[in-house]
Amino acid sequence: MTNKILITGATGFIGSHLVELCVNKGFNVVAFDRYNPNNNWGWLEESKYKNIFSVILGDIRDYDSVYKAMAGCSAVFHLAALIGIPYSYISPLAYIRTNVEGTYNVLEAAKNLKLEQVLITSTSETYGTAQYAPIDESHQMVGQSPYSASKIAADQLAISYYRSFELPVKIVRPFNTYGPRQSSRAIIPTIISQCDSNLKEIKLGSMTPTRDLTFVNDTCEGFLEIYKSNSFFGEAINIGMNSEISIGALAQKIMKIMNVSVPITTDGERIRPESSEVDRLVCNNKKLLNGSMWKPSYDLGNGLAQTIKWFKNNNNLYKPEQYHV
Repeated sequence: MTNKILITGATGFIGSHLVELCVNKGFNVVAFDRYNPNNNWGWLEESKYKNIFSVILGDIRDYDSVYKAMAGCSAVFHLAALIGIPYSYISPLAYIRTNVEGTYNVLEAAKNLKLEQVLITSTSETYGTAQYAPIDESHQMVGQSPYSASKIAADQLAISYYRSFELPVKIVRPFNTYGPRQSSRAIIPTIISQCDSNLKEIKLGSMTPTRDLTFVNDTCEGFLEIYKSNSFFGEAINIGMNSEISIGALAQKIMKIMNVSVPITTDGERIRPESSEVDRLVCNNKKLLNGSMWKPSYDLGNGLAQTIKWFKNNNNLYKPEQYHV
């Protein structure tokens, strides 16, 4: 196996961290992300490794650009996706085109180029609200939002390529990841950026749902351990911490670390439709722990400390007084 890998969605939150980790581990990385006329590399623009990896800008929805970027690679880590749940209520078709058709382009190109591994990034949102806990990979999948439905479809398409064409597919299913560079629409950046802006109140959505939170470094290490494993082909593998915290308790924890004491108010604009809200997510990570060398290095306290430090140094990049879908 050669060590040249393609990472799609490479200039985004998890993708940029994964690019840097893979470069640091000695891989020849091709970073693929959406074409823009300014040749902007997103979070990789200031990377200390920017002279080591190569960048190709194209469109995951365009088979030709995906095929050309993948040529010569032995593996692909497919992270490119639309991930904002609120915007999926506004434009479901955009999620079908990017998440389903984009995954098709990756799978078809990998099949035609005979790649040795294809890692497809899934999400814990495919499970919907936990019907039992912790959630293992056998849990039923329920599309409670257009976003989650598009990811379920992409996962099933990937499994069909494994079964129909023996494409060496692995489904990587992270639970909620957090850390430096995350979008302001995510819950932890939302809380931190508001706390750091001297606002008189913190505006959040539903406070009772629980989430299983993994620091981005540990999520990326999980990708690599799944890649290195000789098993997991044709299967989904959870990445998570087997712990949960409510949004309300999370907000209080962050406020305590940041020494902020202001009221939290419920903003109706931030609340999902009742039947679309995923009330509980907690990861059963035994499959990954037992089938690989993965072991998380960050608990929630350490991960939040690292995240808060980064956001305090980069809060000028965010607009905490505004809500973004």
